[in-house]
Amino acid sequence: MSDAAVSESGHRLKPLSPAMLRELSSRSNFQGAARSLCHYGLITLVGALVWKVTATYGVLWALPLVALQGYFVAFLFMAVHETAHKTAFRSRGLNLAVGYLSGFIIGLPYEYYCLFHWDHHRYTQDPDKDPELVVGVKPKSDTQLALAYSGLLQVVGRVWLMFGHAVTGKVVVPWIPENRRAIIVTEARAYVALYALLLVLSLWFSSALLLWVWIVPLMIGQLFLRPYLYAEHTGCDRTRSAFQNTRTTYTGAIVKWFTWNMPYHVEHHAYPSIPFHALPKLNGIVDGEILYRGRGYIRTTRETWVWFRRQRQAG
Repeated sequence: MSDAAVSESGHRLKPLSPAMLRELSSRSNFQGAARSLCHYGLITLVGALVWKVTATYGVLWALPLVALQGYFVAFLFMAVHETAHKTAFRSRGLNLAVGYLSGFIIGLPYEYYCLFHWDHHRYTQDPDKDPELVVGVKPKSDTQLALAYSGLLQVVGRVWLMFGHAVTGKVVVPWIPENRRAIIVTEARAYVALYALLLVLSLWFSSALLLWVWIVPLMIGQLFLRPYLYAEHTGCDRTRSAFQNTRTTYTGAIVKWFTWNMPYHVEHHAYPSIPFHALPKLNGIVDGEILYRGRGYIRTTRETWVWFRRQRQAG
């Protein structure tokens, strides 16, 4: 994940001076802690409210809160993403702690994702090498497209892959190097063992707590997360330039907070060593270079949906 956006011909686009890059790349335990504690604090608060309302009035009355909890839980993906870059905190230990915990909650093994995401940055928009495109759904109908936008296929797929790693002890996906495959198997087995333990405890105590404050919200939250993720690269050019193969989406402050500023996605791909809290400042520097500019996620989702349909119609 180099810190220079390049074009097809290899020339640098909008480089930062070494001094400016050092300044913007400064990592902060405070910024990471503030974002993490806010995110996890709201999950804890809303989860407690879900359980209280469910116990007092029934599940139906809690559904709006369950949907809100879904947004917060699903977007822990952003904590996994930022800690995978080791830019959420200055401390490596804090990056790992938040990364492992967040990955466990959303069913995405952390070490596996780090390697998956490394190749995504190396081969962005390369249909043969970018893991996001290799495993991406290729809908053949509007029904399949709607299912893809629900995010359920992606969650089921990654959980199934994790179980496969745990049960068979084999890892064959090309973005996992041979010397890292044993770690991925060990990680998958640890995740599965912990999930099994939580299931046994829930059954032992006849408790649906985890179902309504975690599992169901995680599934519902994919309805928010997947359209956001499709906005990052869908319909952009298949070149090596981050300023051409990635989209920055201009959106509100609340969305930017819970997505850890990743709507500034061109900026992130161009300079991945720059932490989330410095991306707004970076945007002010490189904004004029950005080719694909989303204007809010509702409008951008309409555009990505149309792009998928056109691709299907074009064969």
